[in-house]
Formats: sequence, C-alpha cells, structure tokens
Amino acid sequence: MRYRLTFIAGLALGYVIGTRAGRERYEQLKKSARQFAQNPAVRNTAESAAQSGRDLAGKAYHAVSEKVGKKVPAPVADRVRSLRDRGRGRNGEDDWGTSNT
Repeated sequence: MRYRLTFIAGLALGYVIGTRAGRERYEQLKKSARQFAQNPAVRNTAESAAQSGRDLAGKAYHAVSEKVGKKVPAPVADRVRSLRDRGRGRNGEDDWGTSNT
C-alpha cells in the first residue's frame, strides 16, 4: 500500500510538472509563430504569392473561356471574378497602387 501511494504521488507530481513545462513551451512556440507572421518580409511574400495566384486564376479563366465559350457555369465565372477583384482597391488599383489591367 505504501509503494502504491508513493507511486500515485510521484505520478501526480510528474503530471503537474510536465503539463506546466508543456504549456510554457506551447506559449513560446505561439509567440515565435506570431513574430514570424508579423515579419514584413514574410507578409510581403505572402501578399505577392496571393496576388500572383489571383492573376493566374484570371488568365486561366480567360484562356478556358475562350476555348469553351459561353459554357462556363455562372458560379465559376463569379468566383473567378471575385478572386480577381479581391486584391483591387475601389478604383481598380491593387494593394501596391498600380493597376492590375
């Protein structure tokens, strides 16, 4: 009985210490991920990749619609149009202040 009680106490103590250390490591990883995401170089690269994707989607849509004609479903056309227009400002400019056309 004494060994069982000692074992349970050691198990409980190990669990508490382990979870506290695990939580601290989780908070440390979360902080470093937040700092990485807020880095201007990372943000610019992500925005450039998103803009390139929108441009390529628009080009692909136009290439396919020329071959297929009017058979492109309206929901697909609307989705591509919304993706293409997402990066543009109210006056037809993208986030960098240059025209996308």
